[in-house]
Amino acid sequence: MSRLSKSPRVPLLCYVTDRHSLAPANPKDALKVVEQRIAAAANAGIDWIQIREKDLSGKEYGALTRQAVRVAAGSLRSAAKSVPAPSTTEAGPERLSTRIIVNDRLDIALVAQAGAVHLGEKGLPLEEARRLMKSLGHDKDFLIGVSCHSLEAAKAAERGGADYLFFGPVFATPSKTAFGAPQGLKPLGEVCRAVSIPVLAIGGITLEYAADCLSSGASGIAAIRLFQDAPDMGSVVRALQKLSP
Repeated sequence: MSRLSKSPRVPLLCYVTDRHSLAPANPKDALKVVEQRIAAAANAGIDWIQIREKDLSGKEYGALTRQAVRVAAGSLRSAAKSVPAPSTTEAGPERLSTRIIVNDRLDIALVAQAGAVHLGEKGLPLEEARRLMKSLGHDKDFLIGVSCHSLEAAKAAERGGADYLFFGPVFATPSKTAFGAPQGLKPLGEVCRAVSIPVLAIGGITLEYAADCLSSGASGIAAIRLFQDAPDMGSVVRALQKLSP
């Protein structure tokens, strides 16, 4: 059973990092810019940040993840000082918490004390990840998510114990060309109706498209450029948080 309800908090917003899509004056500064974007996202109150830098060395990947976890924790403490008591705030303290998700590398996620690991369809098998987590007796709050590109894969992931799914690409996007043509809103809706775990739409998501994804049944959206290229991350997050299915 998933550790998340069907709609734990709608919309769930996830910033997916990709330093290769950035264009700093000096390419060597791309990692530093990603760290700045992570801090901006956490300070903006985004729900999840997925560290997706597949070509980093294990040492670099681990360092970036630890930094992200520290930033998220620091952002939570800073924001808590200016938020009224839970009984007087609409969102409550839960809205302040940013979960750090590590792409593929379960070992790094555990060592860095991240909140989740996200598995690709060709990565570590979901069942193996679950077996490892059980043998380690890890914190029950730790999530395992899976990327799916078909209805069959989504159903299999739910049966295998996934806590949530990314489904896409819903719309055209350079980062997802390897996964074929855009799926569109109809398959997204079919997946959302077929599984009982949260589904986040990914691939070419814009502010305009986000509302359509939620109307199709998605519990949230995951995106790179929507967040990473935003001059003001906070305004984007606030606009998305106002959306409803």
